[in-house]
Amino acid sequence: MSVFDRIQALVKHKSAAKNPKRKRVNIGKRFEFLREAISGTMSKFYMARDFETNEIVGLKIGDREKVAFFESRFRGLNKPAEGEIATSLQNEAIVITREHGMTTTGVPFLVMDFLEGNGLHVLLNNRDSVIEGKRVSMLQQMAQALSAVHKANFIHRDICPRNYICGPGCESVKLIDFGLTLPATREFMQPGNRTGTPIYMAPEVVRRRWTDHRLDIFSFGVTAFQLCTFELPWPSEDKSGMAALAHDTRPPDDIMDVRPELNPVLGKAIMKCIESNPDHRPQTMDQFLGEISQVKTEFS
Repeated sequence: MSVFDRIQALVKHKSAAKNPKRKRVNIGKRFEFLREAISGTMSKFYMARDFETNEIVGLKIGDREKVAFFESRFRGLNKPAEGEIATSLQNEAIVITREHGMTTTGVPFLVMDFLEGNGLHVLLNNRDSVIEGKRVSMLQQMAQALSAVHKANFIHRDICPRNYICGPGCESVKLIDFGLTLPATREFMQPGNRTGTPIYMAPEVVRRRWTDHRLDIFSFGVTAFQLCTFELPWPSEDKSGMAALAHDTRPPDDIMDVRPELNPVLGKAIMKCIESNPDHRPQTMDQFLGEISQVKTEFS
């Protein structure tokens, strides 16, 4: 690709990001698929080469039926598409979404930065030692990303280890996947929307009550508990919604009992996040960040 061609491609790329209603894209011609797909809840994710820029990117292609079923729940509510939400979020701890649109076959797609590294869930499942000594920094980045989502007036609705990507050496952590994300407005917070990953769900979601951004704070707390202990606050072999019913019927394990050497200030802040009553949790992620601002290392 010549310098002139590359400049033209970059201009087209920037134009597409500003104008998501561009003509439909032939994915097979536009991209070279470089790695087997990773299947998500409603999509498949590929490492791909974008022939327009000759860059390696992350390419997310929706599952037609699953996306249509999810979107049908909000018919008439003027819900923004995942791509609109993702491109509007600007924070160094959130993956950059460059472009979104529809394929020639009528399926939504997103083009984003390709992130080197592993999903946090992989590191936790493997009890990977790479996270040792990095937990405070990781939690701060994870919280900052979620704070940015909330300040943009959205609720992520699927905060869990699978949706954080850790860079090499866990020096960086970025939030991904806004497929279930909704505006933080009354019409989208009504009872009945039980979406998310069950073992990280807040009681108000499981019980189909009114919700708000604090459901994400609960899910963040469960994720933080697991990051610090390699265990869940409500241990169970059952990973279904039935297991999540325990989130307001019995108290969680105390994080300080599971990991006695943990910094007690950090432990207390995490336990507050998983209070069954939303009013007893930190009311914002900035509040959580303030509570751990003097914590320098995960162990006292």
